Formats: sequence, structure tokens, C-alpha cells
Amino acid sequence: MRKTMTSRERIGRILRRQPVDRIGVFEHFWGDTIKLWTDQGHIREGESLEDHFGFDFMMHWPFNMVAQLDFEPVVVEETEETVLTRDGNGALLRRHKLHDATPEHVDFLVKDRAGWEEHVKPFLAPDRRRIDFQGYRDRKRLAAENNRFFCWAGVNVFELMHPVCGHEYMLMGMAMDPDWVKDMVNTLCGLTLDLMDILFAEEGPPDGIWFYEDMGLKGRPFMSPAMYREIIQPAHARTVDYAHARGMPVVMHSCGYVAPLVPGMVEAGIDALQVIEVKAGMDLVQLFRDFGDRLSFIGGIDVRTLYSNDRAVIDAELEKKIPVVKGRYGYVLHSDHSIPDQVRYESYRYFVDRGIALGHYMGPND
Repeated sequence: MRKTMTSRERIGRILRRQPVDRIGVFEHFWGDTIKLWTDQGHIREGESLEDHFGFDFMMHWPFNMVAQLDFEPVVVEETEETVLTRDGNGALLRRHKLHDATPEHVDFLVKDRAGWEEHVKPFLAPDRRRIDFQGYRDRKRLAAENNRFFCWAGVNVFELMHPVCGHEYMLMGMAMDPDWVKDMVNTLCGLTLDLMDILFAEEGPPDGIWFYEDMGLKGRPFMSPAMYREIIQPAHARTVDYAHARGMPVVMHSCGYVAPLVPGMVEAGIDALQVIEVKAGMDLVQLFRDFGDRLSFIGGIDVRTLYSNDRAVIDAELEKKIPVVKGRYGYVLHSDHSIPDQVRYESYRYFVDRGIALGHYMGPND
């Protein structure tokens, strides 16, 4: 039997597909789920989820990338269930007050190059106020004290653009004025790296980088592979190269169907793909077969099997995938999306325990 590793050792090796004692484990949850489980007495108020479930990762999201830092959000309309707000990007967004949900895009001041150059670009300076130094410092120290793998977390250029102009105007821009979108990409990429330089020089680098970059819908990505390579991939390669030059592996999160974009992401140099959303059309086992020699995977376990709260259904999903995808030492157990409050605490606890049991390595040939 392999010796038990610390989480930091385990994830460091998983992201490089080197032999480990077992697969990793991590998860994202909707806030409603943690509130429910806390109210039910399963989790203590303020308890660390990393401690409670034995997760291998810790992370911190330290950057504020809104254009106008001094802008006070303006409430335009409010009902019992929603609030419509204008933010420092000039975006008009409607959010639900009673439950977690993605905000509705209502309107944007930035709809083209002129709007970008007037309302956003002049404000995107590497201001120290954009950086949560204390939060990063505290989480980094806590991760080190608990031997967990610590990631800087944040968004890359695709996810930085749509809060400014929305998906519709961004995608029309890619087709009709790609030089404008490339300017947004280059500006936002440069700002990200400038802020990383400031933070890491003062507080030290993390163990790894975790980019959130939702580039897919159900059944299709937001853009063609050719458009990805022309407009988005250069910034992905630039940010990944920055991380690799400092010894940090890179996890790229993307919800939705992004299989056609995976070759381009691999070319950009990412080390791991997360979240591998089954209901959008992603296939963890096929991705492993196609890219498992070059890419590690986090997720890809259909969260709908957890909705069932049926252990036999959960077993079938885990047993179909984990014995295959653990084969090159590059897998971390995670659902294919955040855990919603339909999932009972006992079902999630079983999912983790059963997944880890299936994911142990006994010797050099397993």
C-alpha cells in the first residue's frame, strides 16, 4: 500500500499525473445547500468545509476586477424576489434575493468598441485596492498549516468580458469586430498578470492557479474552436505560461459543453480541466481516453445521481468512471456542478466516502 500523502503532496502530484496514494477530493456547493445542512445540524456554524469533508484544496479569490472601484452600486428596481442593480462596469443585472442563481443580464453601457473605450478601459489600472491582501495571506497560511494545496482563484478573460458587455454583445463583437474583443482580452489579461505580480511579490505565490472560465452551453460551446484559438487562446497561453514559469500548475474550470475547445486549451498548456458537466454533453471517460496523458481531470460525476439520494444510483455512476479515470493518477473527485440543496447531507457524505474508497491505489501497477 502506498504511504498516505498530505493533501498538498497529493494534489501537486495529481496535477502532474504522478503516482499518488489515492485520488483527490474537492467540491463546490450552492450557499443554500450549506445553509440547509447547517440548519439541520450536520455542519457547525462557520465550520471549515475542508476540515469537515477532508478536501484536498483550499483557495482564495483575491481580485476585484470591476472597472470603477469607487462606484456605488445603484438599485434601479426591487421586488420581493429580485433586485435590479447598475454596477461599476455599467452593467444592469437582476439578481434573485431568495435563492442562489446566476444574475440576469438586462442591459450594458458597453455594447461596442466606443462603449468599452469610454466606460471601462480607462479605469482598468492595477490599483492595489483591487487586491485582498489580508484574505489571501490568511487562507494561504491556513492551507500551509493544514498541508492543503492552495490555489489563487479567479476568472480569465472570457469570464472578465461578459460582466462588462454581456455574452450577446461580446459574441457579436467576436464575429463583427474581433479587434475590439482582442483589445478587451489583452487589456484584461495584462491587468490580471500585473495584479498577480503585485500580490505574489508581497505575499508569495500559491501552489497553483484556478481559473474560472465558463465557455459552454448545453450541447455547444459559445464559440467555434477557430474563434477560440484566434481570440481567447492567446490570453490563456499567456496566463498559463506566467504560472508555469513560477512553478504553478493551472486548473481551468468551464461549465457547459466545451469538448471542441479542449484541444485548444491543452495547446494553451492547462494542467487540469474542471468541472466536465455531464448534462451539457461532456464525457469524462472519453476525455480521459483522448487527453489523459496530457491532462488531469476534476469532476465529471453526474450531480443528478446525487439528486436521487439513492446509494445504488450513486454507486453505479462512481463505479462506471473512477476505476477508469484514476488510471493515470490524474483525477480529483468532484461533481459536475455545485451541489444543490436537493442533495441530502447523508448522500453527499456517502458519495465522498465511496469515491475515495474506489480511488485508492494499492501498488505500482494499479
